[in-house]
Amino acid sequence: MEELLCISPIDGRYHKTTEKLNQFFSEYALIKYRVLVEIKWLLKLDKTININFSEEELHSLAKIIDEFNLRDAKRVKEIEETTKHDVKAVEYFLREKFEVYGLSKYENFIHFGCTSEDINNLAYGLMIKSGLNEQFIPCAEELINTVSQKAREYRTIPMLAHTHGQPATPTTVGKELAVFVYRWKSILELIKNIKLRGKFSGAVGNFNAHIVAYPEIDWISISKNFVEDLGLEFNPLTTQIESHDMICILFNYLKAFNNITLDFNLDMWTYISKNYFKQMIVETEVGSSVMPHKVNPINHENSMANIRIGNSVFMALTDNLPISRMQRDLSDSSLLRNIGVGFAHTLISINQSIIGFNKIIPNESVLNEDLNKNYAVISEAIQTVLRKNGVTNAYEKLKELTRGKDITQESMKEFIDSLDIPNDEKEKLSKLSPTNYLGLSNNLIDFI
Repeated sequence: MEELLCISPIDGRYHKTTEKLNQFFSEYALIKYRVLVEIKWLLKLDKTININFSEEELHSLAKIIDEFNLRDAKRVKEIEETTKHDVKAVEYFLREKFEVYGLSKYENFIHFGCTSEDINNLAYGLMIKSGLNEQFIPCAEELINTVSQKAREYRTIPMLAHTHGQPATPTTVGKELAVFVYRWKSILELIKNIKLRGKFSGAVGNFNAHIVAYPEIDWISISKNFVEDLGLEFNPLTTQIESHDMICILFNYLKAFNNITLDFNLDMWTYISKNYFKQMIVETEVGSSVMPHKVNPINHENSMANIRIGNSVFMALTDNLPISRMQRDLSDSSLLRNIGVGFAHTLISINQSIIGFNKIIPNESVLNEDLNKNYAVISEAIQTVLRKNGVTNAYEKLKELTRGKDITQESMKEFIDSLDIPNDEKEKLSKLSPTNYLGLSNNLIDFI
């Protein structure tokens, strides 16, 4: 489709970033994964009720999966025009394929004992798992590694911290970047270890038809084994649908990861606005249609916007997917089709954050200038040393000296010289400045 005609920027403006998700979250992908689950179930039945496929027939079944293409998916959609049921269309498509491959005598075992949601929930589980492992996780790790590398590179560059937007105890550029790295890593570990669940137990989750047809078979064990062989965790207690609880937990993790990225972008944007970071100039780029001097942090702003849209999708999913009237309703069916939208905006946001971050470098002259204009920030250290030496009202003395006043290096030294504390303590405090009052910020970077 012509990108300029797309309603969604996912398929239009940002198509180059998001097209890699097509193989996991498109309509084509959903149909393909449904076909895969149906064939895999046939292969499981072969060992369960002794269908006895020949080697050649097994090879033909494998080809249906391996050679599935866009033309096949379009054929399924044509059948759906008649059935008005997407999963039943897959079954009828497979019957046609069985006829082509000389497998028609087995067509009664297609979709055997299944409800459509047995196929759907496993297909979505596999789609999400593949999308996570092959796209989201590598993209998230690229962001983490990019910022982690700079955190180490900038570990000794001092920077005035700000709490409530006001000058606060100094820190380093590297340590503040490391905070985001540590947060991202923590959430990514949870995402990597999530166990998505699958159900495969018939119309309302009780194996009713299975046990009538083959009462001697341990269908619970067979189903459990089948789901686990697909790489999902078996859910033994369901209604007609898998309850979606675990994928909702995953979406909440993705929201948390996105919110860390949002916080990161907000800080980078603010540091750029304070001139703590310089933006690299690209001569051909324009920052404003009327103000020639402008260089805007557009990538960070773009990332923030996409996070908000992606998170709103994940929120809609997590708020509604776990809720279904009695044994099932169809509200989840339409909701699930939007999973890729949340992933796409998340991928865009991460990509834009990386691009934006790679365009900026610390402006050390401005950082040092701001530090040296705020000598009052070392008052924290002075009052702490006064407390150590038994001086009463230490906090109040420094409050009276510094709050709302312009403190210079000279006025602070004069105050230190007037203190009634041991000379070695005075000497230690006299050597303090906002540029060297950095605590253990350097050491803390080793935790990433």
